[in-house]
Parts: sequence; C-alpha cells; structure tokens
Amino acid sequence: MVSPQMSQLLHDLTTERDPGPPLPPARLRACAKVLGLDGLALSLAQHSGSAELLRHTGARAAQLEDIQFTQGQGPGPEAARTGLPVTEPDLTTNHSARWPGLVPELLGLGVRAVFAYPLALGTVRLGVLTGHRTTVGALSGEQDADARALAQRLTLMLLDRAASPDDPTVWLTETSHLHRAEVHQATGMVAKQLDVSPAEALVRIRAHAFHTGRPLLETARAILARELFLTANHPPQGEHRP
Repeated sequence: MVSPQMSQLLHDLTTERDPGPPLPPARLRACAKVLGLDGLALSLAQHSGSAELLRHTGARAAQLEDIQFTQGQGPGPEAARTGLPVTEPDLTTNHSARWPGLVPELLGLGVRAVFAYPLALGTVRLGVLTGHRTTVGALSGEQDADARALAQRLTLMLLDRAASPDDPTVWLTETSHLHRAEVHQATGMVAKQLDVSPAEALVRIRAHAFHTGRPLLETARAILARELFLTANHPPQGEHRP
C-alpha cells in the first residue's frame, strides 16, 4: 500500500500545470526523502537505446548515472531493458559476474545500494527512475510500493504529455538543456571525423572514457575543445593532442 506521504506527492504531481519535464527538483527531493534514499534520478530512454538524465537530486546521483551510461550496464540499463525493477540492497557483496567492472566504481563513489524502476507500459519503455543509498539496506515494503507507484505515475504523465496536441514536447526531443548535451555533440563530431554511425561513435567515446578512467563528460568536452581526437584505432592509443 502506498504511504500517505507518497499519495500526497502523487496528487501534487497530477495537479501541476507546468507543461515541462515532470518531477521538478523540489518534488524530486521530497520523493527521495519519502523513499528513504540519498539520491534519485529520472532518465529518459533515447532512440539509440541509451538513457538521458533529465532530473536528479543528491550529490552522487548524476555521477552514478554517468558511470552506468559510460559502461552501458548496471541496474538502470537492466531495468530499462527488461521492463522490470532491479534492486540491489548490498553492493558490497560480489556482483562481478552480473555487472563486470561497475560495482567497484559505484563503491568508490560511496554508493552501497541501488534501486531502479522502469518507466514502462507493456512493451513501451520510456525511461528509468533510479535511487541509491550510501548505506547497505533494502527498501521497506511500503517504500517499494511507493517507488513503484511513483514510476507508474511518471510513466502515465510522460505518455499523456507526449500525446497532448497542446504540448510540443520539446523537452523530450531536444537535448540542449539535458545533462549530456556535450556528449551528444561530441558523438556527432566523432561520427563525422571517423565516418561511422552515431551509435559506433558513442561506443568509442564510452570505451575511451572507461579505459582511461576519465569521466564521460570530461572526455566529451576534450573532444569538443579539440584537445582529444579519436582515430579509427581503439582508444586510448588513438588519442592525439595538438
């Protein structure tokens, strides 16, 4: 059963008149508090199969999403792919087979538990709601019910806004205001330089960031500033600095 606190938050979300992205920062923080989480992030699915960070709260939320985005694996991507919740209340146990290379980075970030809920309706996958804790521990039954209810409400809101003739949903289709706009720009630059598809260009950028341990956004900014050039060879051997 959904808690009274979450019921009120869901009611407030439904009655908001703002046509922009759902879950404004203040509401997101309130949801994270009700769920007993140290951070919460809302990501939207892209045509490329990756996720675009739209909203986040908490000191580690954006970094957690970037690590998953860079590696292309983790609870969030798994929830987006399967359409099912993926919860891991204790990352300190051995998960190397499930998410190779990911868990040590999350532990280094200070994340000890992750909870990912898909924004999905049938086969339609719109995004993922991902929360985390800096301490080990599962969500209570009520908190899990609250998280599922929040994900369901956000799914319906996204579908409703995308179908509204009065809402051009610019925020769904443009990336200029999104967290990884520079990654998209760098992807286009690399695709043109190497004459490859955007999907392959993004894989190359991710591979370079992962191999060098350099944050994805920092890697993208270096490409845009022409401080980093990826050749057709596998990075980082293909890195050149003018």
